[in-house]
Amino acid sequence: MPELNDLTADEERQFAEGQPRGFPFDPEFRMEDVMLPENDDMDIASEDDEVAEEEIQTETGFGSVIAVDNLPQVPPEKQEKLAAVIKRLYAQIGTIREGGFWMPSDEQTKLTKGFAFIEFLTPEEAQAAKQHTQGYNLDKRHAFKVNMFDEFDKFLKTSDSYEAPEDKEYQPTENLQEWLMDRRGRDQFIIRYGDETEVCWNDHQKQLAEQVYKRSFWTESFVQWSPKGSYVTTVHTQGTAVWGGPSFGRIQRFSHKQVRLVDFSPNEKYLITYSSQDPSNPRDKATVIFNVFDIRTGKKLRNFTGSVDEFAVGAAAGTTGMLKWPVFKWAGGPHDKFLARLGRNAISVYEAPEMVLLDKKSLKLDGIQDFEWSPAADILCAYQSEQAGGNLPARISLIRLPDRTELRQKNLFSVSEVRIYWHPQGDYVAVQVDRYTKTRKSTYTSFELFSVKDKDIPMEVLELPNKTDKVTDFAWEPRGSRFAILHGDGPRPSFSIYAMKSDLKTTVKGVDLIGTQPNKQANQIHWSPQGKYLVLGGLKGMNGQLEFFNADDFEPMSAAEHFMCTDIEWDPTGRFVATSVGHVHQMENGFNLWLFNGTELYQSKRERFLQFSWRHRPDTLLTADQEAQIVKDFKRYSKKYQEEDELIHTQADADVLEGRKRLQAKWDEWRESRKEYAKELADGQRNMLERFYDLSQQDEYSIEEVETETQLSSNEEVIRSM
Repeated sequence: MPELNDLTADEERQFAEGQPRGFPFDPEFRMEDVMLPENDDMDIASEDDEVAEEEIQTETGFGSVIAVDNLPQVPPEKQEKLAAVIKRLYAQIGTIREGGFWMPSDEQTKLTKGFAFIEFLTPEEAQAAKQHTQGYNLDKRHAFKVNMFDEFDKFLKTSDSYEAPEDKEYQPTENLQEWLMDRRGRDQFIIRYGDETEVCWNDHQKQLAEQVYKRSFWTESFVQWSPKGSYVTTVHTQGTAVWGGPSFGRIQRFSHKQVRLVDFSPNEKYLITYSSQDPSNPRDKATVIFNVFDIRTGKKLRNFTGSVDEFAVGAAAGTTGMLKWPVFKWAGGPHDKFLARLGRNAISVYEAPEMVLLDKKSLKLDGIQDFEWSPAADILCAYQSEQAGGNLPARISLIRLPDRTELRQKNLFSVSEVRIYWHPQGDYVAVQVDRYTKTRKSTYTSFELFSVKDKDIPMEVLELPNKTDKVTDFAWEPRGSRFAILHGDGPRPSFSIYAMKSDLKTTVKGVDLIGTQPNKQANQIHWSPQGKYLVLGGLKGMNGQLEFFNADDFEPMSAAEHFMCTDIEWDPTGRFVATSVGHVHQMENGFNLWLFNGTELYQSKRERFLQFSWRHRPDTLLTADQEAQIVKDFKRYSKKYQEEDELIHTQADADVLEGRKRLQAKWDEWRESRKEYAKELADGQRNMLERFYDLSQQDEYSIEEVETETQLSSNEEVIRSM
């Protein structure tokens, strides 16, 4: 250690401020400028901190062993069956070592002690088994409690004396609905491009996207709004998180490694996460894991784990043998009461929040291929395929839960394929049925239409005028009784609108044809959330053709093009439409905003554009009569808002002028600062030229520009005619 007398003044300051000798020194450098803030490790692990280390094989040799507690206590005659059930469950997650299962019994009672030890080949498999079966409900009374065997040493060191936790100061949470109180009634949307994620206001008066929040590397794959817009979820390697409030702070996180997809319940009470694991043996099938969480508490309510074949049943099976999302489907209505999935010849319905089978048994339906819940009630529409070689017909059934009452059913024959479309308000359900012709060489399409809220649920059948027409798209009007169909046998289909209820004369069994227009360059139908208006989109091979259509007048309002458009999405109010071009195309990435009538408002180009999504709104609290009164008084309100719009436009013009003035002032300031330099430069040039020229006689000289041409070479070649 040197004496302080031997140090320079700068070195003395280094030692006084805790800087080591020889540290790269700059008179302006201060150590505190590069030190981490107090009590903030910036998520950087320190060797001095006691952190939870990754589970590895320890010296005790038990890093691959888990202890499963809260098992049933059964007599000897049932022990083999219980052991088989437990081993079959865990064998889907990892490989159990030979002799690696032990379920001890009491010597006196001969009953099992209610726990078991399982040893896997690797610590990673043991850790995955713990994660995916923690809280697994074997039955209504037995939920697994799983721990790593090596954790028992930590438990033994726990003090026997109780220490009361410190009282934490109450921290008020932010208002998750504050964005709805925007004075100008604007809507928000979220965009992703490159590594950036932005939340923006759609400021249509100023014709721009006003940034609200921006964050880099916020998610690793995608973002997703909750159904009522309260939360936005991000996806990460370790799990998923939900964010909300004006500052978009993290509200809750859910642990699920390698999560790939998420799904909210309709009323934002629960969240389902999904992941898959490749098998250690290439001949085996992948393992899929579903977790159900309570969003407010973050608690995992249920885990579903199994082979992909167990869940890839009927319509849940994708074309490549994988799963078609969503596998689990939520019932409609205000309570998020039921969750269901397809099984073999059954629908398994689980009751929230316990997430156990309703009445301890599945809903048996032979040949079940698909089902969809009503968006407004605990009613599902199920499709069963033909059985016994076609001797038993296919069936469409409407079933009410929880009493399992069949409200309506319809038998079908020669069925090729079925699609189910519920009306967004749950008023109707349309079943698109593709049937084989007598020769079974081709198919034709019809629609079975059920009026769910009418007495006895009457049903109508709609057949297209031309039986050879293929249906390209079908969509219900969200608020009304109309539906639209794109149909035809060529590249330019016809567009038709029908109504379930109308003052028009009934033409086809109670279904009214509003009108048909041929030769549409479209393959998608997008209704406004408020009805009346829709957009016909020609995406993919049609290069982004757009037609804005008025259903009341049954005529187009305008036509436009967003070249290479990949997505179309209405805002929740039905006033604006966003079209976007994703990164699948190399050019024109970004989005365009349009008015409902096809007027383009503004464009936003972003490189590597990934995602555009409007923020959803909760259901209105107004009654139908109150909404009708607002429409009636619209002219009285419109004057007030027109005045506000004029003020905004005036302010926008003033902002533009102010911006130009700032730029002019900045230019004048810079120009003034360079005058002295320009004078010195001119004087220097003059002094240099005076060495060679008499500048006092410069008027005797003139400058002329002369152009000259020089031929470098020439060749002659004789071309013979054929």
